[in-house]
Amino acid sequence: MKKLILSMALIGATTLAFGQKKVVRSAEKNFKSGDLTEAMADIEAASSDPETGSDPATYLLKAQIETKMFGSDSSNTASTVETGQAALATYNKAFEMGGSNKEEGVGEDIYTEDMPGVPDNLRPYSIYTLKNIAFDKALERYNAEDQEMAYEFFDLAGEIDLTDTTVHYNAGFIANDLGKFEEAKKHFEYLLDVEEYNKLQVYYLLIQILSSEDQNPEAAYDMIMRGREDYPEDKILAEYEIQLLLQLNKMDEAMASIQDALKNDPNNAGILLRSGYLKEQAGDMEGALEDYKKSVEADPEFYDGNYYTGALLLEKSREIIVELGALSDEEWEKRSEEMTKESNGYYEQAIPYFEKALELKPDNTDIMGILFQINTRLKNDAEAEKYNKMLIELKGPNWLEEG
Repeated sequence: MKKLILSMALIGATTLAFGQKKVVRSAEKNFKSGDLTEAMADIEAASSDPETGSDPATYLLKAQIETKMFGSDSSNTASTVETGQAALATYNKAFEMGGSNKEEGVGEDIYTEDMPGVPDNLRPYSIYTLKNIAFDKALERYNAEDQEMAYEFFDLAGEIDLTDTTVHYNAGFIANDLGKFEEAKKHFEYLLDVEEYNKLQVYYLLIQILSSEDQNPEAAYDMIMRGREDYPEDKILAEYEIQLLLQLNKMDEAMASIQDALKNDPNNAGILLRSGYLKEQAGDMEGALEDYKKSVEADPEFYDGNYYTGALLLEKSREIIVELGALSDEEWEKRSEEMTKESNGYYEQAIPYFEKALELKPDNTDIMGILFQINTRLKNDAEAEKYNKMLIELKGPNWLEEG
């Protein structure tokens, strides 16, 4: 009798196991035929069973069903992304249950290369199928000017493959545009880990985020140094380095970097300007003026070069006037004519630089005011009146009283 009861129990267990495997086969059949609702109901039942629920192949099939559901949802909304994320989580669960080996067993099926463009029944429905579908949906949303959802689909594709440079550049670029700076940094950092990838543009973008958005010049400087190790001859990174050193008040290091940069790029207007700035801060006015002028010679259309040159010439003139005012009456009588002439000479030299700066920024009322004051001092009445009229038109008749 005990043997009979035992036999009946074994038959019942076998029948139950067979029944659950039948449910898995039903799920597979419905998956292939496209009846995804029924397929999902079947696979949910199988995954809750102790035997089939412990089989990684059950979760692989579930992930494949979720992937097909993800691909068939043409709405491409947040709920579509959630379906894709669920599929990824299921692939990862199946992979872990199968021993986390991409070379054999269920892991080999999970990481089978996808073949986009072939008939659907020939696609492996692997994790790479999920990635490629996510990429296609990202492009569809981007072309529809829905950058928010384009980012979400690129982000999903990038989570699957950390080495896909196209996916991560697109994700980082869109995230940066959307103001998602932490997300942008995440994707750009993945690109820095890809050895053969040309990372220059990525370094530029990361430096800008760290410096401007994060307000973290130290981190930005560290990123510059990392970039310069990879691209020691890049002139833009050299300029960034100097700019950050100045921001961090590391004047000696900045001047050393400037001198090094000018050896490789002696006509770089931006670096010449910064060299002049450092010399001006150190009290070397002649050296600063020389560098400012060189920056304009290197690039006549360089606004900052023109403005800084003009401003330093005005400063030299002001110093003479201050010195003149401090003289005794006797000394003033002796030297005032000569010193006034020298002071006016600097004013005259400044005019073409400010005129060029105004040409480059024609609505800049501050420069108009400077040119009005210079020409008034030099008694260039017609020129002074020209700038007066311009300022009245832009700021009103009381511009001079209002400042």
